Amino acid sequence: MGRLRRFEDYRYVGARDTMIFYDCDEADQFEELEERIDADDLLRKNLLSSFGPDTPAEARNRGFQARR
Repeated sequence: MGRLRRFEDYRYVGARDTMIFYDCDEADQFEELEERIDADDLLRKNLLSSFGPDTPAEARNRGFQARR
């Protein structure tokens, strides 16, 4: 299981530039998110979002779509 350093308590993390959320407990999704963070500098640009409650339903409620 992977978690981002600033988001270690969150399973679902969204990228606000694409409005897609990732499941950090899924290895392929976590790897893709890490690559995007490095390539697009999402953390420095403040383009990551967590959700409370930490559920896919809440992510969708905030306008995010699941990564496919």
